[in-house]
Amino acid sequence: MTAETAARLWVDRWERQQELYATAREERFHVVADVVAHGTRGMRRPLVADLGCGPGSLAARLADRLPHARVLAVDHDPLLLALGRAVHGDAVGFVDARIGSGPWAAALSAAGPLDAVVSTTALHYLPVDVLASVYEEVHGLLRPGGVLVNADHLFQEDTAIRRLAAAVAGGHDARRGPRPPEDWRGWWAGVAADGRFADLLAEREARGLDLGDDNGLTAQRHMELMRKAGFGAVGSVWQYGHSCVLAAVRTRPRSLPARHPEQG
Repeated sequence: MTAETAARLWVDRWERQQELYATAREERFHVVADVVAHGTRGMRRPLVADLGCGPGSLAARLADRLPHARVLAVDHDPLLLALGRAVHGDAVGFVDARIGSGPWAAALSAAGPLDAVVSTTALHYLPVDVLASVYEEVHGLLRPGGVLVNADHLFQEDTAIRRLAAAVAGGHDARRGPRPPEDWRGWWAGVAADGRFADLLAEREARGLDLGDDNGLTAQRHMELMRKAGFGAVGSVWQYGHSCVLAAVRTRPRSLPARHPEQG
């Protein structure tokens, strides 16, 4: 088995096990792509960044949907980055940077003003203060009119609504059919047993990568942080159970009224 074939096998297994954690995952990807397509309509070569990309699941789908776009996928996990480059490297540019730590934003600002920034099932791991700073930095990276899209499993403020959303998610899972045979922990155990990724796993351990705990923020709190970061338009564009897509727009500066030709 070639290295590329092995990488594709493990990326395919990643895709299957992720179905356990995101209600209507594929539809959620489509919604993110719809938002990005609308936000970058008319642009010849939009620049899009995916934060916490893993092996490039969302980034690859965006590159397929928007072949004229330049898509950058950002993560700090050496194994997932290597798998992503091997499978999706022809369509996606992968960037090794730890979101919210060090000069991660500089790696993106060097590419030019971003037209869209997306993330899926990643930002809920960041501590609240780090997440707030990430939203602020993303606001600075985006051009006026640029869009931030965060797709994640986010709970609602009201306990009764949270329970109803959980029931909706449970109903979806029951209708979907048999559960994927492998979960997140099983995937990592399988990679470790494979033997071909020992060096990358050692590098991962040396980097001290720990996803940490869920920061517990509701969808409403995420939107509050987006507003505080400077985004002028913030809201939810899709929800299925507790699977949400939040969008925020860096509104354009207010234009000055046109001067009359006779005015100085």
